[in-house]
Amino acid sequence: MKYGFVKIATATPKVIVANPSANAIEIIKLIKQANTNLADLLVFPELCVTGYTCGELFLSDILKESVYKALDVIRKSTIGKKSLIFVGSPIWKEGKLYSCAVAFQNGKILGVVPKTYLPSYSEFYEIRHFTSGKNISSFIRICGQDAPFRTSIIFSAKNNENVKISAEICEDLFTVSPPSNNHAQAGATIIANLSASNELIGKSDYRKTLIKAQSGRLSCGYVYASAGCGESVSDIIFSGHRIIAENGVILTESALFKEGLTISEIDTERLAYERRRLNVFETNSDGYINVEFDFNETGENLTRFVSQLPFVPNDADSLSARAELILKIQSQALAERLKFTGLNAVIGISGGLDSTLALLVILRSYELLGKDKKDIIAVTMPGPGTSKRTLKNVAKLAKAVNIHLKTISITESVDKHLKDIKHKGTKDITYENAQARERMQILMDIANAENGYVIGTGDLSENALGWCTYNGDHMSMYAINSSVPKTLVKYLVSYEAQRVKIYKEALIDILNTDISPELLPSKNGKISQKTEDIIGPYELHDFFLYYTVRFGQKPEKTLFLAAKAFNKIYSKEDIKKHFKTFLKRFFFSQFKRNCCPDGIKIGTISLSPRGDWRMATESSAEEWLNNLKK
Repeated sequence: MKYGFVKIATATPKVIVANPSANAIEIIKLIKQANTNLADLLVFPELCVTGYTCGELFLSDILKESVYKALDVIRKSTIGKKSLIFVGSPIWKEGKLYSCAVAFQNGKILGVVPKTYLPSYSEFYEIRHFTSGKNISSFIRICGQDAPFRTSIIFSAKNNENVKISAEICEDLFTVSPPSNNHAQAGATIIANLSASNELIGKSDYRKTLIKAQSGRLSCGYVYASAGCGESVSDIIFSGHRIIAENGVILTESALFKEGLTISEIDTERLAYERRRLNVFETNSDGYINVEFDFNETGENLTRFVSQLPFVPNDADSLSARAELILKIQSQALAERLKFTGLNAVIGISGGLDSTLALLVILRSYELLGKDKKDIIAVTMPGPGTSKRTLKNVAKLAKAVNIHLKTISITESVDKHLKDIKHKGTKDITYENAQARERMQILMDIANAENGYVIGTGDLSENALGWCTYNGDHMSMYAINSSVPKTLVKYLVSYEAQRVKIYKEALIDILNTDISPELLPSKNGKISQKTEDIIGPYELHDFFLYYTVRFGQKPEKTLFLAAKAFNKIYSKEDIKKHFKTFLKRFFFSQFKRNCCPDGIKIGTISLSPRGDWRMATESSAEEWLNNLKK
């Protein structure tokens, strides 16, 4: 596929124990099905040509002959097929038997990878029949073709340096030092695991934990296919569990006890970027050989889920747990800062989402410190653009959380200031920014006068877009929301509304109010200046931010993903227009980020110049904009 995506299929065929010819027919059915679905990689279970539970029959010459006939039938069926296919089979070499992954593509056997670790505990006794492939470096003649026979093989795409695949088998994953550790260090971005893992209570969860952890540790894709119900059930049962993971995340998995295909895509460009980013990721390809295979980069049929809100968990349970953790991180950090300074929190409350979240965090931090929340210095500073609704919401919120609220109008002071600088009275950027700077001046001076510490309210999305007034709301003494994106702010406030019932009414109305800086005169007491009408939807900007900063993605790829995620909401041209706005504002606004105040990091993205994001103020956006034009 395009943009570094590799379409993955994991397969569990119906097997009949000790009947390779029948099993080959079922394997071929799934090969055809995977080809119809344009799979680039297809992974079958361990020993699926014979069945894992053959026991003493593995020593039979009848089975041996039948296996090689079946493998040749499978090989011929791959002629004209695009997939790189791993099939689990017993392989005999020099009087010894190995459990192997046989790699096919387009009628050729590209390599044979033997299993390294053979379990002989509890219900397993593989060492009775099989030999470990550890340290083997050889070739084998199979189905009339010569192929490398070793564990240290990297199957490399001819036309994409990021698509590199290696294989390990079942127990290899469960050991202290899995072969996939070495495969990844040798360059493999995708690990295939051909498995025959029996099902027990809790084992599927354990299996998923291992696969998530291994794919995360190695910054790789991990493709797992296990044996199914056709195996003998004399003592154990197999469930056909199939899992596709990427960098610590399960992309998809099959239901248990269900044969067939499971399909998704792995993003090898993202994995390559992650490895470049992690300077502790060591490389070592000593002893490995590269075997090239054909890889087709055409097509855009992406089936993996692309969230519209990448900063927000998709299910309610995860969202609640995430919200609670974020609020605990924020409040603990603020409590530590207030304890160190010995000062009280000073906050400007506008009736908007960001200042509301900051106040909720302050309340939690005061609870941690055992401080009286009446010592919180909350100030609302209405001006020419303040609407009746936000004024009402501020009063309602202060009453709900039981804090004292100071009201200081800025209208006269701003008018006086504008006259002093001989402003012409137009409703321009000077008129708007004068209000933001006046508010911050008030907060800073109150902090000096009343032993306070100004808590900033601006969020990550505003930092990215530069949607803040330099030395106005851009500044504070501690920027508690600085790494929380706008789309997540909304969910955090919503979570607190549900958690603390006395806050609910006030918070729900704030959640339903249009996002606005309220710096232009209101119309009949209503908001006249809506942020998203000016700069575009925050849900799109946060999407662009996530993929541009977290994964260093090309704009054309991010546009492709955004078009899939938002296809029923925005046209591709509208997405492109807003993306152009994002890129221009993001590059231009670095000078604001270079001198931003302290603020705790919450997730994987921070734009702090002292932490994650160092960028020259004069950096040009031209190359990114040109890529977006494609």
